[in-house]
Amino acid sequence: MITLSEFIIDRQADFPYASGDLSRLLQDIGIAAKIVNQQVNKAGLGDILGAEGTTNVQGEAQQKLDVYADEVFINSFLRGGEVCGIGSEENDEYVAFDRPLSKKGKYVVLFDPLDGSSNIDVNVSIGTIFSIFRRTSSIGDTANINDFLQKGDEQVAAGYVIYGSSTMLVYTTGHGVNGFTLEPSIGEFCLSHPNMNIPEDGKVYSINEGHLNSTSKGVQAYVEYCKKADASTNRPYSARYIGSLVADFHRNLIKGGIYIYPSTKSAPNGKLRLLYECSPLAYLVEQAGGIASDGKQRVMDINPSELHERVPLYIGSKNMVEKALAMLEEHDAPEKEVEKAK
Repeated sequence: MITLSEFIIDRQADFPYASGDLSRLLQDIGIAAKIVNQQVNKAGLGDILGAEGTTNVQGEAQQKLDVYADEVFINSFLRGGEVCGIGSEENDEYVAFDRPLSKKGKYVVLFDPLDGSSNIDVNVSIGTIFSIFRRTSSIGDTANINDFLQKGDEQVAAGYVIYGSSTMLVYTTGHGVNGFTLEPSIGEFCLSHPNMNIPEDGKVYSINEGHLNSTSKGVQAYVEYCKKADASTNRPYSARYIGSLVADFHRNLIKGGIYIYPSTKSAPNGKLRLLYECSPLAYLVEQAGGIASDGKQRVMDINPSELHERVPLYIGSKNMVEKALAMLEEHDAPEKEVEKAK
């Protein structure tokens, strides 16, 4: 077996400019994930289950495990010294570390410490999503907002941890996608899914159809297309929606499929966050041969304007996403023309 630590060290040669800081940072993420995993696995046995009684900047009720996971990852980044600041779903603003060692850190990390945490109480898979950028400010200075507002193409690494029937860490540094499964008997992430590639076609579509009537005509048309029987294209597709982004994405990455979180009348910009949800998963899916779009442009090309910016998301198998985008263009374009005429 090849452990995560061994794999990371072996791949340092992929980064001739690096001095080992990124490798140590990825290992810090692995350690933090193991600590969080321990608490997730015994969530119903202690005082870690349920609501914290507070809300985050998104207006969402914070779960106790949300807050716990956030603290674990922040402390891990703070102790490691490779990171000068973080941006998290659970914090209203970015956090610039003021320790002298941290100010010399070369990287910033944006992350969702516990995606899908509303599912904790019912034992559904949840996860952690992370995105790593090289800082744009001078080393030794305090991190500033510009360090975080970088488009996806500037990422040096991204990944996620899924806490499910087994715990997996999946990441990319721009040289393919690799997955590691936690081996409980030795407490190590071991390479289990080398060189992951998403199938160009799939049989699964993932969307919350409860809001379908408030989406655009293009989205509605694509969902109807997915349901329509057609042997030549293996339809109808199966509807699978867990309600945990990491879990839905992970299934589609392995088996093929499309995940859609579109704009709606009540959420015209969608609900998923660009910097620590959509952008890192876009990096992963592109490295695996898939596509990620906001319905109009490539997610990795979007220049963020704020830390918690939201965007729609169409992500997954190449052929399925391309078909969805084509139907958006076909059915939604007339609406735009009418709006312009008004």
